[in-house]
Amino acid sequence: MVDLSQYLPILIFIFIALGLSVAFVFLPMGVSRLTGAHNPDAEKLSEYECGFPAFDDARSQFDVRFYLVAISFIIFDLEAAFLFPWAVSLGETGWTGWIGMMVFLGILAIGLAYEWKKGALDWE
Repeated sequence: MVDLSQYLPILIFIFIALGLSVAFVFLPMGVSRLTGAHNPDAEKLSEYECGFPAFDDARSQFDVRFYLVAISFIIFDLEAAFLFPWAVSLGETGWTGWIGMMVFLGILAIGLAYEWKKGALDWE
C-alpha cells in the first residue's frame, strides 16, 4: 500500500494556489461589474499594443525593420543574461574567461555596427 498522507501538504498547496489564482483573476472582474467600472466602448476595446489592427488580413506584410529590431533586442538581452554569470565567475575563469567574453562582445559589436551601417536601426 502507498502512504498517501505524504501527499497531503502538496494537495493543500495546490488548493490554496488555485484559490488565490481564482481570487486574483475573478474577484477584480466581479468588483468592477458591481461598482460600475465595467463600461466597454469602441475606444477601450481597440488595439493599443503594437499599432496594427488585431483582426485585419492575416497576410498583411510587416516592415522587415520590425523583425530586425526584435532580433537585436533578443540578442542584446541574451548578452546581458550572459554577462551576469560571467561577472560572478570571473575569479574562477581568469584570463581565459575574460578573453572569451571579449571575443563574444566583439562579435556582438561587429553585428551591431553592421546593422547600424545598413540603416536597420533608422526608423521613419
